[in-house]
Amino acid sequence: MPIRILIADDHSVVRKGIRMLLEDETDIQIVGEASDGDEAIDLLASIGTDVLLLDITMPRMSGIEALKVISKKYPAVRTLMFSMHSNPDYIVKAVQHGAAGYLLKDTGLEEMLRAVRTVVDGDLYYPPNASSVIIRSLVLPNANLTKEPAKAGGSVSKSIWNRITSREGQVLTCLIDGMSSPEIAEKFGISPNTVANQRASIIRKAGVKNTADLIRLALEEKR
Repeated sequence: MPIRILIADDHSVVRKGIRMLLEDETDIQIVGEASDGDEAIDLLASIGTDVLLLDITMPRMSGIEALKVISKKYPAVRTLMFSMHSNPDYIVKAVQHGAAGYLLKDTGLEEMLRAVRTVVDGDLYYPPNASSVIIRSLVLPNANLTKEPAKAGGSVSKSIWNRITSREGQVLTCLIDGMSSPEIAEKFGISPNTVANQRASIIRKAGVKNTADLIRLALEEKR
């Protein structure tokens, strides 16, 4: 019997990308897609699901909030949290609320398959960078795991990475890597005007004047 997977992410491009990566595997079946936490919970009630790939930053109900409900209501479902950044706060909360694993959105097919098959077998899957955060939280429970972001923005919640959408985070990462708007547009299959609008939105949320200041701030707060 194939592993039944539900994908929950607020960006259709991301959902489509994950589907394309996984749907050719003979032991995997994509049973549905959700665009936010509420929809994921509703679908779990009607679709047989073994593994839920759950984005952390989504509108209406975030991945962490959805995880709290899912862990209690559907304990048999193995949830793999999905994020753009190895945010220590998110990683610890994912563990605390019952996630079976944590993956970054730039994860390759091989690691994604390993994670899915690992959690289905009843084990946990956390990559080395996430594991180190978890260990530190257990060994040094009073340590400030988010020290750098807190110093840059006053608190973790004020970090620019926590104020932008998943897609804006992808665009910001590309800007940091020195990519132009046309290059970013080609990468995500969107128009350069859409990229320009997203960049303007990020700059506005960051409270800076230009892209150079934005990149400088983002690097200071990067997790």
